Amino acid sequence: MARIQIIVIIVNFLFLVFISRLIIKGKLREEYAIVWIVFTILLIIFSFWRDGLDVLAKEFGVYDPPNLVFTGFIFLILIYLLHLSVVNSKLQKSITKLVQEIALLKQEKQDSEKNAE
Repeated sequence: MARIQIIVIIVNFLFLVFISRLIIKGKLREEYAIVWIVFTILLIIFSFWRDGLDVLAKEFGVYDPPNLVFTGFIFLILIYLLHLSVVNSKLQKSITKLVQEIALLKQEKQDSEKNAE
């Protein structure tokens, strides 16, 4: 096994430990950690299986294996950005609703204080 393989495997396992610690401390939600864990596991698999990328490139009909990596990551990044956009839209609606409810509660409080005087 080449030195770079050993280094990459060790770094990937340390990264998995780091992701786990972030989840345990509550700094990273599980739904977002899944993406990081999956990509790290894929990197570990390809670290052990050196010819894996060549095999996958031939299966998909890609001439150059690194092109398969870039194309795959670009596609996955676009999907993940779409997911984050959906989450952001839901949060924006929730924030708008909460602001409206707070404004109504403030108005009710002011009305009740005026009536008490």
